[in-house]
Amino acid sequence: MSFFDELSKYDVDKFASLVDNVTDADVQRALSKEGAHTIDDFAALISEHARTNYLDVMVQKSMQLTRKRFGRCINMYLPLYLTNLCSNKCAYCGFSVMNKFKRVVLNLQEIEEELQAMNKLGYSNILLVSGENEHKAGMPYFEQVLPVAKKYAQYLQMEVQPLETDEYARLKELGLDSVSVYQETYHPGCYKSVHLGGKKADMRYRMETPDRLGKAGIDKVGMGALLGLYDWKVDLVATAMHVLYMRDHYWKTNLSISFPRLRPAQGGYQPHSPVSDGKLLQIICAWRIFDNELDLTISTRESAKFRDLILPAGITALSAGSSTEPGGYAHKGQNLEQWTVNDDRSVEDVVAAMEKSGFDAVFHNASTTYFKAQ
Repeated sequence: MSFFDELSKYDVDKFASLVDNVTDADVQRALSKEGAHTIDDFAALISEHARTNYLDVMVQKSMQLTRKRFGRCINMYLPLYLTNLCSNKCAYCGFSVMNKFKRVVLNLQEIEEELQAMNKLGYSNILLVSGENEHKAGMPYFEQVLPVAKKYAQYLQMEVQPLETDEYARLKELGLDSVSVYQETYHPGCYKSVHLGGKKADMRYRMETPDRLGKAGIDKVGMGALLGLYDWKVDLVATAMHVLYMRDHYWKTNLSISFPRLRPAQGGYQPHSPVSDGKLLQIICAWRIFDNELDLTISTRESAKFRDLILPAGITALSAGSSTEPGGYAHKGQNLEQWTVNDDRSVEDVVAAMEKSGFDAVFHNASTTYFKAQ
C-alpha cells in the first residue's frame, strides 16, 4: 500500500466541502490544540471562516511556534537549473516539450562555473533543478553532476524527475541530502487534463515518489501542490493527508512544504484557481500550526514586499538572487527561464531586509537538525 492507494479511497472533491462546512467551534478547537492535529483541524485552519475571524490569532500562534522550534534562523538556498530540456507535455509549464525554443543541457564545466558563481554569492545550500528527460538528463548524467556539485555544496538538494528507490540510494551515496517532488495536483481529473504526455502523466508513479525517497533514507523530502492549478482546498487537504502518511510511515524523514503559486507560462496557460496574498499568508500559518516540525519554503516567485511580510509568520527557508534559466549565474540571459523571478533583489539586499526584521540568514547548512531556538 502506498499513499496513492490511500488517497484512491476518497472522492477528493469532497475535501472542498470539508473546508467549506467549518464552524467557529472547529477553528477554536484547532487553534487551542497543543498536540497532534487532524485533517479536520487543518481544514478548519484553511477555511474562509478562519481567515475572516482568526487570521491575526493564527499569525501570532504561527510566529510563536516557529520561533520556539527554529529560532530566528532562515536557511538560504539557491536553485541551479541544469537543463530546460523536458519530455513531458505539461500545459502549465514553460519547459513543456510542446513549446519551441532553444534547449540546453549544461556540461560539467558549465555546471562548475555556475557553482563557483553561486559560492561567490555565499551559497553552499544548492538545489539542482532540471526538466524531466531521462535520456539526456537521467541517472548517468546525475552520477556525473553530483560529485562536481558536492565540491561546492554543504547541503545538496534536487528537484528532478521521479526516480527509483535504488537510484535515490545511489545518489545519497554521492552526497544527496534532500529531494523535492511536487504532486502539482492531487485531483485525478485535473492531473490528467494538464499532463498530456510523457512519464509525468503517470499520476501513481509521481505520487509514490515520497514513498521511494523514504525507503531510500533521503534526509529530507519536499512536498506541495501547485497552487492555482485546481481547487486549492482539495489540493491542500490532500497534501496534509500525505504529510500525515509520511510521518506515520517514514518517521526519520524530515519534511518541507513549498507554496508555489501558478503563474502564466509560455504557451498561454492561465491559473484555474488563483490564491490571493491574504490566503497564502493564512495557508502558511495553517501549515505551521498543523505541524510545527515542517520546513516552510518560499521562493522568488513572490514579490519582495510580500516575502518581507510573510517571513516572520513561519518561513524557515528562502531563496534570493535566484535564476531559473540554465547557466543564469555565470552567463545570464542566454536561455529561457522556467518562470519569471518576482523578487529580483540582490542577495545583499534580501539579507539586509531580513536582518532589519531580526532574522539571521544561514548559508552554511540546511538541516533542521542544526536549528536551535534563540
